[in-house]
Amino acid sequence: MQALIALSRFIGNTFAVWVLLFAVMAFFQPSWFLPLTAWIVPLLGLIMFGMGLTLKGADFQEVARRPLAVLLGVLAQFIIMPCTAWLLCQAFALPPEIAVGVILVGCCPGGTASNVITWFARGDLALSVSITAVTTLLAPLVTPALIWLLASEWLPVSFNAMFISILKMVLLPIALGLIAQRLLGERVKTAVEVLPLISVVSIVAIVAAVVAASQGKIAESGLLIMAVVMLHNGIGLGLGYLAGRLFGMSLAQRKTLSIEVGMQNSGLGAALASAHFSPLAAVPSALFSVWHNLSGPLLATIYRRMSQDSEKSSS
Repeated sequence: MQALIALSRFIGNTFAVWVLLFAVMAFFQPSWFLPLTAWIVPLLGLIMFGMGLTLKGADFQEVARRPLAVLLGVLAQFIIMPCTAWLLCQAFALPPEIAVGVILVGCCPGGTASNVITWFARGDLALSVSITAVTTLLAPLVTPALIWLLASEWLPVSFNAMFISILKMVLLPIALGLIAQRLLGERVKTAVEVLPLISVVSIVAIVAAVVAASQGKIAESGLLIMAVVMLHNGIGLGLGYLAGRLFGMSLAQRKTLSIEVGMQNSGLGAALASAHFSPLAAVPSALFSVWHNLSGPLLATIYRRMSQDSEKSSS
């Protein structure tokens, strides 16, 4: 078991490498990964079940202790990324399915990887976990509403169908994880130790499935989609930091807000796009997953070297 835990930590620490490697493999050998398309939704459910296993009451204490900081993070998440996605779709005159895919990933809640990146960046980890938890729990209502509002001009969007899908994909697995945590007590700790391995394998499989299913379209317009994804992520990271500065947050909190806003639950985006639109609509989410797992650690390395004192001396 110790060897498995050590492997899990290694895989979790090299997340970006595996996502990139298997995305490239899926592009050049799509037939190897096409069977995984049927497993996209169950794999996302497994990730959310793992989140339920790790959630604690303390994760929500920040909401009561620092409600304004959490509220700012939630509002920034659900305003900056969706609006940026819509503006990019307009600016690049994206085709309907790609535009919907970009907006879809922009309307998703924050990803759990943001908590690891925040920790590495020496940000406010408790605030990060709280914002991720709150945006995830709000997602069944907020995400479909935002997608309907922003994406309906390109393709028909069913709020009810998406609401039910997110309940099944997100809230039900999280609830089951919380129940399992309560029933198993201390015995759940061993399972939590290997969660990084399960999460990485699941995300890698989702990305590989989406890339394989849309290999031809990616070959045609992959560079355009990748450029939009990189801009989307970069603008989110930058505006998240500026929002924290505008509202007088500490440096650690600004780092947190930047990472929370810029890093999305791209697995949910890919699953929703595959279920309600097309494999092509899932491509922005897949490429976002590849890119933000590269840009996040890079930015965290820069943030890690920043300190409140050095910032004051330079201002």
